[in-house]
Amino acid sequence: MKKQKIEIHLDVFDSVSELPQDIQKLMNKAQEAREDAYAPYSHFRVGAALILNTGEIITGNNQENAAFPSGLCAERVAIFYAGATNPNATIHAMAITARSLKQKITSPIPSCGACRQAIAEYEIKQDAPIAIYFMGETGKIVKASSIADLLPLLFDKNYL
Repeated sequence: MKKQKIEIHLDVFDSVSELPQDIQKLMNKAQEAREDAYAPYSHFRVGAALILNTGEIITGNNQENAAFPSGLCAERVAIFYAGATNPNATIHAMAITARSLKQKITSPIPSCGACRQAIAEYEIKQDAPIAIYFMGETGKIVKASSIADLLPLLFDKNYL
């Protein structure tokens, strides 16, 4: 039996200033959105920003609910809004940032599994990768060139 390896590639930047100018702007929009998150229970604020092929930037932030499963992550708020209001647009890149009111977050915070699956659906729909940049409140930024780098064994319509 021949073993196969699944390999991923992630780029790591030491600071926002090392990112391309358009991605710096996108990350700044994500940081602004993060501050408006509704997170009264976890005190963990997340902001996301997408740039569409039209140049429009869409933002989202996490929205919590006392019935915890009813809340929604920043990434899905942004991507679902983009899909609802710009159904024919493609998403070129997404920036994500997180901040806790309990402790300083200096490590990059990736998307949860549900958000990864939602991003995968939009990549498949648009037949083009979405570059994903994520960070904590400060510190290093990680770039995945596609959701496939964060979810290499993704579930799609071919399994249905």
